[in-house]
Amino acid sequence: MKTLTTEQISYIQTTFSSLKSKEDFLDLLNKVKKFMEGENATPFSLSFFTQYVNPKFCEYDRYYIFKIKKKSGGERTIMAPYDELKGILQCFNVVLQTVFTPHPNATGFVQGKSIAIGAQMHIGKNYVYNIDLKDFFHSFERKRVKWMFTQAPFNLSEPLAFLLASLCTHPIEIEGQTRIILPQGAPTSPTLTNILSYALDKKLSGLAKRFGATYSRYADDITFSSNKSIFKKEAFLSELHRIITSQGLTINEKKTRLQEKGYRQEVTGLIVNEKVNTYRRYVKQLRMWLHYIETYGYKKAETLFKKDYVKEKEERSWVHMENVLEGKLLYLKMVKGEQDPTCLKLQDRFNKAFGLDIEKLLQVWEREGIEKAEEFYKEMLAIKRTINDVFRIKNIKRTKERIEERFEKHKKEDLSINTAISRSQMFLKHNNPKTAQIDAFLDPERYEKEIAPRMQEKILK
Repeated sequence: MKTLTTEQISYIQTTFSSLKSKEDFLDLLNKVKKFMEGENATPFSLSFFTQYVNPKFCEYDRYYIFKIKKKSGGERTIMAPYDELKGILQCFNVVLQTVFTPHPNATGFVQGKSIAIGAQMHIGKNYVYNIDLKDFFHSFERKRVKWMFTQAPFNLSEPLAFLLASLCTHPIEIEGQTRIILPQGAPTSPTLTNILSYALDKKLSGLAKRFGATYSRYADDITFSSNKSIFKKEAFLSELHRIITSQGLTINEKKTRLQEKGYRQEVTGLIVNEKVNTYRRYVKQLRMWLHYIETYGYKKAETLFKKDYVKEKEERSWVHMENVLEGKLLYLKMVKGEQDPTCLKLQDRFNKAFGLDIEKLLQVWEREGIEKAEEFYKEMLAIKRTINDVFRIKNIKRTKERIEERFEKHKKEDLSINTAISRSQMFLKHNNPKTAQIDAFLDPERYEKEIAPRMQEKILK
């Protein structure tokens, strides 16, 4: 999320407190969109907003629904909003995060906090007690969300509260019954669960203080830790169950764990015995895959990668090795810190494995001409990956300018590339700029045959 200025935060808070109608709310969303995207941001229209606000009357699909496998077995239903609704919800999420401050012990989906910060609270304790809440997102129905919007700090009227609740919820069939609940996948759902769980966090933090324990919650993952043996005492357990059930939530007893000192203690997937850390296998696997690239080249390495990673995650068989490794490296840096020696070494190896030597490409271009440059580029792609490797360039705008300057020198020599340049300018407005410019500039043949037709089809739709 783009950082808001003090003036922008004040504007959102003041404006939200005086909302009277859906028109007022829409004006606020459009103002937030300008804050996030700039003054030229395309505003949401009233008719467009009205169509999407309530699933009962919406003429369009609101969500793409799919299932992913859980590590513990079974499936998790994910509801991903289509782009139009997603844009509205993203802006509304900014409003929610600006107006409401989560409980200090809520660490998930909170600005300035992370999975690592939540785990740090439980380092070096004799006992770590983990609880999982069953069907967390599905526990919050529209009527409950509506009630929340009528309470402080929102204090909205009943009609407006219902409108916002309808915007953020969606019907889904659960165990043969249709319920209107918070979709797991909507930008607003995590923030709303933190708001709806504020009373829960307050009561459970009070329970922890009473028994001399530490409490944190990351979404549906609740953790207590203590140096005292309190987690088998009836007084603690009975009060814990009473508080959770009073909030309309249910404990998943199968996932309840008591972890004692001397054994591996885990909080939200991180080790907390002595310091916050990942599993050894996590780093070992990163090193292994980077070694494959360094030893065998990208093509063979990706074949080995698919056997090790993609095979066990069938629903993600389309992912690329580079994207997975980059995500894992970012996660590791979040846990260990940017300057951790292990992270720095792995980052250096990653850069060498996936970096595209643009400077060398341009040098070949200037010394030997465009044909040699194209040959050199194709050679690089043969040992690395496809055109997507170029996306790794940090300053894409400047790279585009420099490459375009070279193309201008060869206007008379290669008309097909100049055609690609002009065509790309049109498509830049409608598609990912990085994708369009690089595809057009550096692989015009592929662009003309594969990319341009797909983009044109998308525009016409």
